[in-house]
Amino acid sequence: MQDKRGHFWCYLSLTLIILLVASILYFITSKGIATFVQDKVNIGDFLTGKDWDPAAGARKVGALPMITTSFAVTVLSALTATPFALAIGLFTTQYAKNGARFLQPVIELLVGIPSVVYGYVGLTVIVPFIRKVFGGTGFGILSGTIVLFVMVLPTITSLTIDSLKAVPLHYRQASLALGATRWQTIYKVILRASAPGIFTAVIFGMARAFGEALAVQMVIGNACLIPKSLVTPTATLTSQLTSQMGNTVMGTLSNNALWSLALILLFMSLFFNLLVRLIAKRGEMKK
Repeated sequence: MQDKRGHFWCYLSLTLIILLVASILYFITSKGIATFVQDKVNIGDFLTGKDWDPAAGARKVGALPMITTSFAVTVLSALTATPFALAIGLFTTQYAKNGARFLQPVIELLVGIPSVVYGYVGLTVIVPFIRKVFGGTGFGILSGTIVLFVMVLPTITSLTIDSLKAVPLHYRQASLALGATRWQTIYKVILRASAPGIFTAVIFGMARAFGEALAVQMVIGNACLIPKSLVTPTATLTSQLTSQMGNTVMGTLSNNALWSLALILLFMSLFFNLLVRLIAKRGEMKK
């Protein structure tokens, strides 16, 4: 009897989750495609257009500046955070095993800090520093990259540590028994064995960075322009959504265009999840 009840609640929960995800996909997709169906905006022009002013008509709905900036801050922050995360992971698992009990919880505490705190620190510390060193307003991709670097570092670090810990101990023992040095064992055995997990950590960090809104909005400048350098104001998909969605009327071109930006974010989230699953599957096949 208890097994039947347990199965019932499990299937009910699974059904509710599937319905919820399907509802979200349907809602965002139906709103997002209205720009192309209802307002007759060309998809190619939307993705490659450089001018963003939906109030001026369909010819001014170009999302390329936001798409370019979103990818730029995501890739740069991930590339910056990965070496630090890898160094912390190796230090924690291979050199300071006794100190790992203290170090890893401290790193994971950074995940719980609200985005607005990171954004405020970026606005009051990073932006003035960049303005003083590089000139300009201080807002731009560089400020957004630094803020996102700090935000994604705990995620990538925690998953990297878990991947390094998951490497079987006999791999290391066998390598050392064959005469390899400690660094040779780390470089040629441990890192290669944990590579799928590390790549997964980086993808998760990129997904976190791509979807971040508030902190980036506070330091990016929110100017819908193609970035000419790392220190010129620009905007990401999320910063544009959070700053403009409340100022538009449902059903208008301005509102529909913002939902189309949300649809791009949805597709990118699905892409990151599929990529994580593909990497994990390839890692299992190698084992």
